[in-house]
Amino acid sequence: MKRELFDEDHDLYRQTVREFIKREVIPKQEAWMEAGSVDRATWRAAGEAGLLCPWVEDKWGGPGGSFLHSVIVCEELAYAHESGFAIPLHSDICVPYIHSFGDDNQRQRWLPGCVSGELITAIGMTEPNTGSDLAALKTTAKRDGDDYIINGSKTFISNGMLCDLCIVAAKTENDDDPHRNVSLFVVEGDRPGFVRAKKLAKMGLASQDTAELAFEDCRIPAANRLGPEGAGFMMLMQKLQQERLIVGIMSQAAAEKILEDTISYAKERQAFGRPIIKFQNTQFKLAECATEVEVGRHFLDAVLRRHVAGEYLVKECSMSKLWHSEMLGRVVDECLQFFGGYGYMLEYPISRAYMDARVQRIYAGTNEIMKVIIAKQMGI
Repeated sequence: MKRELFDEDHDLYRQTVREFIKREVIPKQEAWMEAGSVDRATWRAAGEAGLLCPWVEDKWGGPGGSFLHSVIVCEELAYAHESGFAIPLHSDICVPYIHSFGDDNQRQRWLPGCVSGELITAIGMTEPNTGSDLAALKTTAKRDGDDYIINGSKTFISNGMLCDLCIVAAKTENDDDPHRNVSLFVVEGDRPGFVRAKKLAKMGLASQDTAELAFEDCRIPAANRLGPEGAGFMMLMQKLQQERLIVGIMSQAAAEKILEDTISYAKERQAFGRPIIKFQNTQFKLAECATEVEVGRHFLDAVLRRHVAGEYLVKECSMSKLWHSEMLGRVVDECLQFFGGYGYMLEYPISRAYMDARVQRIYAGTNEIMKVIIAKQMGI
């Protein structure tokens, strides 16, 4: 389908992103997977090329673009089967908290480094026993004069080992009402008491560092709190919509690339004296996948158009996260089958794509939580 979201400037930007990925990302993918993380030099190179936080205004050191530029970065990373270089997490999930809820001093202090790649960000919401239940947070931030002292632990934190800044959700009051007792703090990675407790081994996302973090009497200035005390829960609810939309974007683009790769493979792979794409079963299965991918693209672009226009789309973003991640799972499972035994080999991108796809249904709120949200938005 012909897309109508992007203009000529966006197309030029896409070419810049694609060339950067070809030059700086693809040659390093194997090394990153072995190391379990992306090197800092590439983060800084991405900042210099304008791939980080492209929507940040020039007064805060940004390129002054829009969220559509971030969409392009997300898509091109997915087209390159790069799941570990967590630019979308940094640019479009973490940094928006500082941009939207920070004061001018905080923006000036942190945003330029986020744009340049000198400061890599993470967000600490999930805890060992909470998962999607943000109301059950145990981490605390106790006021002590002009400081807060943070104690607690976070798990499954992407960029956890690399991060220079971590946005931490913590309880600031004993009140059990999460709408009033959660606050957000920016914790620098070199603060005493900020402990990177463990790097986690995962089924997929091989080159993305994921960690358990601990905060042991970690003292930070009150000036590191984002927004008013007790407003953290509402801030999270506001920004989680874009986080879920990012999952939809990455899932859709990954499904498109997987289908493209599979069609190419099926044209070349011979069985019983002819390419497997000539078999009716292959054609039917690929036609089903292509239909799902096409339907997904139409819905996603419609949601993106409204999101960029400033609409607050709780139901639609939750639907995108739910449907696109499930669709990706169906498409990659069908497509891997055509590769036979080769599809099970890690040297083939389809194998890595299969493993990477599974987590899309879990993070940013599990798909079961998405169904709860959608049902509430429907008034049922």
